[in-house]
Amino acid sequence: MADEVSAARYQSYVPAETTMREFSIRALVLGLIMCVILGAANAYLGLKAGMTIAATYPAAVIGMAVLRLMKGNLLEENFARTVGAIGESIAAGAVFTIPAFYIAGIWKHFDSSHYLEATIIMFVGSVLGILFVTVLRRVMVEDKELPFPESIAASEIHKAGRTGGTGAKYLFTAMGLGGAIQALGELNFFAGAWERFIKFSPLPLSLSTGSTNSTIQSGGGALITTPNVSPAYIGVGYIIGPRLAALNFSGGIIAWGLFVPLLLYFLGPSSLPAAARQSSWIALSYSVWLTLVRPIAIGGMLFSAAYTLYKMRKSLSVGLGRAVGDVRKAATGGRVEIRTERDMDFRYVGGGILLAGIATFFIYNHFAHDVAAALTATLVMLITGFFFAAVSGYLVGIIGSSNNPVSGLTISTLLIAAILMVVLGQTGTSGVAAVLGVAAVVCVSAAVAGEMLQDLKVGHILGGTPWKMQVGDLLGVFAGSAVMFIPLMILNQGDINRGGIGFGGANLPAPQAGMMAALAQGIVGGHMAWPLVIVGMIMAFGFIISGVRSPMLVFVGMYLPFGTVAAIFVGGLIRGIVDIVAKRRKFNDAQGARVENTGILISSGFIAGEALTGLVFAGLAFYDVKWLSIFAHPSFGVSIIVFVFLAAILIYYPLRNAGSPDQPAPPKAAM
Repeated sequence: MADEVSAARYQSYVPAETTMREFSIRALVLGLIMCVILGAANAYLGLKAGMTIAATYPAAVIGMAVLRLMKGNLLEENFARTVGAIGESIAAGAVFTIPAFYIAGIWKHFDSSHYLEATIIMFVGSVLGILFVTVLRRVMVEDKELPFPESIAASEIHKAGRTGGTGAKYLFTAMGLGGAIQALGELNFFAGAWERFIKFSPLPLSLSTGSTNSTIQSGGGALITTPNVSPAYIGVGYIIGPRLAALNFSGGIIAWGLFVPLLLYFLGPSSLPAAARQSSWIALSYSVWLTLVRPIAIGGMLFSAAYTLYKMRKSLSVGLGRAVGDVRKAATGGRVEIRTERDMDFRYVGGGILLAGIATFFIYNHFAHDVAAALTATLVMLITGFFFAAVSGYLVGIIGSSNNPVSGLTISTLLIAAILMVVLGQTGTSGVAAVLGVAAVVCVSAAVAGEMLQDLKVGHILGGTPWKMQVGDLLGVFAGSAVMFIPLMILNQGDINRGGIGFGGANLPAPQAGMMAALAQGIVGGHMAWPLVIVGMIMAFGFIISGVRSPMLVFVGMYLPFGTVAAIFVGGLIRGIVDIVAKRRKFNDAQGARVENTGILISSGFIAGEALTGLVFAGLAFYDVKWLSIFAHPSFGVSIIVFVFLAAILIYYPLRNAGSPDQPAPPKAAM
């Protein structure tokens, strides 16, 4: 009863007693389209750059722009954004785990034969995330201690859209430019990157062991690589800013400026003759990076994830403690008649969780081929899945979904599941598969739970109907899960058809999935280069005690190809230039918010445009369709012009859109 009274006292932007169209066919269709498109774009970005961007803001802008043409209202826009944004969380959960089955060798081929397995994993995990959050919604969205920064920003954008422009012109124009540049790159109009191997002079080294002396031959060299020409990577760098981009870049410097040359200095002479071709030395450089440097990065990411969770221990403890109490309150809350407080019926929610649990049991039994192990894994998943969904929602309420440490939560689950499988005698391929299955369901569940709660908070502020948003997201995760495997399959096979190795290679590094696969294989399968992993852990410890702000970003930079992290760094430098100019011009807070919003919109457009065009060309490669090559040997000089062009857009238009000092401040984008 107390909850109903508090709900009655809260006045949303659209009052609870207002009757307004909300769950409409046009809003649902628009939301489903955005769910699939933004999900596919984030899958592309996650596989190539190891990170995704929150889709709430672009989904809000696109939804407002399209529904405004149809005379739509605020609640329809809120509903469309909710359904559209959920695709990003499915993509995040998917790219962090699903490719791990292929990287670990569980799936020999990443093709349509595994479509059903992957889709069921994504759908069951997504449904559990939504149902868990439905149980917790009323308590968490009304908690005054949770600021929900991105939810407030998104709600203010919706409100501002009622009285002025949406900024859609910047988003859609940038999408077109990003797509056009990606297409020109695929057509060989300019070089995607430039690289050259610089050889070191051979030098015999004398080593003394006290009683004897030995001589070894040294040599090798260093691979010099330019940033990749990529609107998406530059957009990511702009969004995360110069400091985080620099941390990411420092990992690339450590990998390619320290470890690879150092290892080649001793391994090079015994691996290749000094007169070997450039292509052979370049191939050896990548081989050393893949087999020796990446395990070090995995160890660093593992230790960094553990440290991230340790730093959040108070929040995690509070979140876990509240989860049990929240369930009791939600279960005894009774029927709520206020529209803005009405969730899906708790009986249906409980039944849905039970059915999802049964489906999960069959998934794990399919991988483990052991009823006892599958039942144990299911119970572990339901318990950890619920608590991590609660923790994910709690962390989103504090820091937003963009900073939600989903991979850290997933690693915790993976370690628990891996140790459990070893205790139950599940080793080898079936044990590794079962561990990855547990991690995949929990990862998708936690990612969806965080995004769902963020959107429910937006609805709470604007006056949306919770049960309609929850049902809309159930339809959204069904569509997203049904489609998500397709872009993953196309990207993987397309890369293979063009001479790559698919997931885990230089073009699709999938760092989180690679880490999951390595850990599962190392603990359950016994295949882990533990000395290298421990070196990475020690490095991470050194970074932490040295005060490095985000050691995880450094090791992700080590794991990714240098051209990728260098391009992200270029985007960060561009953002730094914008910030410096804005400071020199003494922009006030309102002008600064307009500059930031415009830059993030353009960057988001670059990311979406390149990702969608990249998927089109990957699809052509998937079907072995050949396309026009404008130049047989494209010039990197043209590539430099492209960099300058992208930088000019990201500097000129945000600063131009600053406006006058007396204009009211717009809502600040939180990405």
